[in-house]
Amino acid sequence: MQSYKEMSAEELREERAFLLTKIEEFRAMNLSLDMTRGKPSPEQLSLSNDLFVGLENSGYKTEAGADVRNYGIPAGLPETREFFAKWLGTVPENIYVGNGSSLNLMFDALMRAVVFGEHDSEKPWGQIPGKKWLCPVPGYDRHFKVTEKLGFELIPVPLKEDGPDMDIVEELVKDPTVLGMWSVPCYSNPDGYVYSPEVCGRLARMKTAAPDFRIFWDNAYSVHHLYDDESKQGKLPDMLRLCAAAGNPSRVYEFASTSKITFAGAGISIIAMNKDNMEFATKILNVQTIGNNKINQYAHIRFLPDLDALKAHMKKHAAFLRPKFELTLDIMDRELADSGIAKWNKPLGGYFVSVFVYPGTATETVALCKELGVAFTPAGATYPYGKDPDDSNIRIAPSFPSLPDIEKAVEVFSVCAKLTAIEKILEA
Repeated sequence: MQSYKEMSAEELREERAFLLTKIEEFRAMNLSLDMTRGKPSPEQLSLSNDLFVGLENSGYKTEAGADVRNYGIPAGLPETREFFAKWLGTVPENIYVGNGSSLNLMFDALMRAVVFGEHDSEKPWGQIPGKKWLCPVPGYDRHFKVTEKLGFELIPVPLKEDGPDMDIVEELVKDPTVLGMWSVPCYSNPDGYVYSPEVCGRLARMKTAAPDFRIFWDNAYSVHHLYDDESKQGKLPDMLRLCAAAGNPSRVYEFASTSKITFAGAGISIIAMNKDNMEFATKILNVQTIGNNKINQYAHIRFLPDLDALKAHMKKHAAFLRPKFELTLDIMDRELADSGIAKWNKPLGGYFVSVFVYPGTATETVALCKELGVAFTPAGATYPYGKDPDDSNIRIAPSFPSLPDIEKAVEVFSVCAKLTAIEKILEA
């Protein structure tokens, strides 16, 4: 196929006529397909159906003899803290174990800073007029909504293949009202990029005007590899250690969870932080709760006792996910690559495929797909305030649907993206 940009107006009109016939074919199918959220499929969830098997006969006792059915141990079971420490490459003392949602821990951490400040703050963040937060884009819509809800002005920063544009970040943090930044450093949502060691180092070392600047390091996908080949697997340095070595030991809060490993929203979440942040945060957390769900922690550590068990479990997830990603990418290669009106990264892990369609057409493309019975995440959702200045980015979530549904949904998407691009080109 010739690139649309190289076609004559007459050739484009002929292509449009062909695409309109495809649109009517799809319309006649009465489709009802959902590609909106990155949810594990039922088959993936079933991998953890034995999570609570045998628990009633276990004695509910930790290795140290603590009864997990009772109050206490507010920072989490020692076994759970050790497991996550090994996973993230840090030490157990840095781990605080929450309940099922890492987003909940992020919201609480920001709320604490807004109400109380940080241990190195001059005053609570809620008393800082015009407070700002950096948002690498495209990014995770729920992150953006948290900081928007808590009154931060959201500042978009371009996300490159090796991480956020550090020249821009280092300039922006000279502003003392810039208090922090979101990061999904391994298989970013939605592009699937992995931050390079150089970018991680610059984030750790950079000079910030705000002494209490924080990076919210959401390491949600660090074990969600699609391929067994370790050369294709994203790897990150221990950001806590990196920041400490750079003289900024309190800079980062790291988050992780088992939500897409065991049961979505019913797993374990953690926040990792240095000693000063831990001491300050737990003074407030220990008022908020007597202790989180230790029975769930206990069940998880029996089900996934070590990193070898985690790795084996994640290979089972990959066996379900990999064909879905490969099918999505194969169809787009076949249907869109030669047209020259879209580009995308081919992720090696995570839960999403990020597509940049012809500028000014993402909203119309998503709307046309919906009209044909295929739902995608709203255009603009991957940008602060839901506003993509180029109206170009669309996030595709292939994890939940079946392979036949993915095939039909991505074919619909491809035809709609091409049709809206032609319309835009002909308007010019």
